[in-house]
Amino acid sequence: MPSISDDDDRASVRTERREGAVAAFLQQTPVIYQRDVTIHPRAVEWATQTDTAPVCLFLTGAIGIGKTHTAWQAARQWLGTHVTRTGRKPRIETWRSTALFDALRPDSHDWDVRTLTRQLQQADLLYIDDLAAARVSPTGWTQERLYEIFDERYINRRPCLITCDVLPGATANIVGDRVQSRLREMFRGGVLLLEGADRRAGDAA
Repeated sequence: MPSISDDDDRASVRTERREGAVAAFLQQTPVIYQRDVTIHPRAVEWATQTDTAPVCLFLTGAIGIGKTHTAWQAARQWLGTHVTRTGRKPRIETWRSTALFDALRPDSHDWDVRTLTRQLQQADLLYIDDLAAARVSPTGWTQERLYEIFDERYINRRPCLITCDVLPGATANIVGDRVQSRLREMFRGGVLLLEGADRRAGDAA
């Protein structure tokens, strides 16, 4: 029968793993998003993986409202929660939408598209920032890869975190009709509209 000491040792190991994983993730975070910020309670609910939390979180709102700050903070909290619960460091893929769409092009010189697609399908968390900033390729190749990624994540209930200036139902001109339909399913109950003043205007004032 496990002793209290054994339980304490396991808890100590998980705490050490969590702190190490969060510190490593913080080093990979863009500098302006490394500072801890207070985020919306629903974002905290998703990050701490409560029983009522949605699998995926879609942060929307006006430009400059703090969607990306919220997303990076929520991702760090999600990471810490995951390590605490499982004892395992999750694999998180973080992408700007413009860089991701370029990487998924069939003529990409920096990425093997099939390998990248599998990585994005299988990551424990996929975070895409500023989805509305990108445009799909006219050939339809990017839409096909995006559908493969999101459909695989949807059927296996793998978490996604997206920031975007528009709602999932208004993304057809960005990602195509099929992907838009899948996004609406994936983020049902997980759309969070952030409101308030333009943070960038306040910093400049």
